Amino acid sequence: MDLSREEQQTLDGEFGEGPQQAMELIVALGKVYGAENLVNITSAHLSGASYKTIGDGGLLYLENMVRKGGRVKVISTLNPIGMDRTKWAKMHISEPFAKKQARILELYNAMGVKTTCSCIPYVDTNIPKLNDHVAWAESSALSFVNSYIGARTNREGGPGALAAAILGKTANYGLHQKRNRRPTVIIDTDIGNSVFEYSLLGHVVGSMIGNGIPYYRGITPGIEEVKAMAASMASSGAIALFHVENVTPEYRDFDISDIDTICIGKKDLKAAYEDLSNTDNVQLIALGCPHLTEKEMHEIASLLKGKKKKSDVEVWFCTSDAIKTKCSDDVKIMEEFGHVLADTCVVVSPIEGVFSKTGTNSCKARSYLSTLCSQKVMCRDIVDLLKIIQ
Repeated sequence: MDLSREEQQTLDGEFGEGPQQAMELIVALGKVYGAENLVNITSAHLSGASYKTIGDGGLLYLENMVRKGGRVKVISTLNPIGMDRTKWAKMHISEPFAKKQARILELYNAMGVKTTCSCIPYVDTNIPKLNDHVAWAESSALSFVNSYIGARTNREGGPGALAAAILGKTANYGLHQKRNRRPTVIIDTDIGNSVFEYSLLGHVVGSMIGNGIPYYRGITPGIEEVKAMAASMASSGAIALFHVENVTPEYRDFDISDIDTICIGKKDLKAAYEDLSNTDNVQLIALGCPHLTEKEMHEIASLLKGKKKKSDVEVWFCTSDAIKTKCSDDVKIMEEFGHVLADTCVVVSPIEGVFSKTGTNSCKARSYLSTLCSQKVMCRDIVDLLKIIQ
């Protein structure tokens, strides 16, 4: 790879062990993927925040990076952790887990990472601009900023994103290069307007095309719909970028006259819907994967206002601490039905052993609840899930 003098000095250890270790990882990744050089980034978003997912090995890795002087050079935010920092006991979290989770946050904070802990940092704390090069982990978030904002990131892993944040650079390959952002298939769609239908659409497309780059026609999604699509496409497939005609910034930039078209309609969504659930009753309903936006908090509160809970099913509403604070009136209504949890998500929380049947409106959550959390899952629209407890 073609490294600048400063980059080579970093690789040689002249700026300390932490930056050297980060550069070793980024250079190794660059060589694997054929990168010729590095590119400066404006921000990073880091996964590997929950003790459930990184365990003692990940905790040791972070301890070592702090000890070696690793510190981020660009704005860097953190993915959801395994618990609400103040309500962890209500989530049935053990004290040993809570202590190790708190230590992980301390270590990230010591490296200069913003411990805001959300999978939707692009709505407030970390908002890239068009054509910014960034290094984002969290599959749904990186897909959102690639597709809706037009920033450029590959599908980073947790260590790679942290290394890039420490350097302020990443390897220049893949989706950082314009030529690799060309659509690979056209998706003509005929669906409704609900967020749940967009989640189903993403699930169907991800399952069909794997890691391609779809170009959508016939839909006009907003932030909540793009969020749901990005999440489900990344979990059912490995889609890191998609284009939506008349919506996403780059949709005019490529010739799509020679690529195949797939038609997806309401029948396809119905078939997916019927396959996603494998239980008729639940012990837990978890909403907010990805995290609930302000708009979604308002909508849920309006559905619950003036009603009473008539079921012992536990309910978790997951969002960021910042959004929870902004939506204090909604929170009062929602907490009559369950727990409004900040900075955490059901799929990275150790719910297995406490629950075995969970309801969600997210196709992404459905995928991970089955695999990471050993759950039977009911996947339904929010309205239908809330009827269970009313």
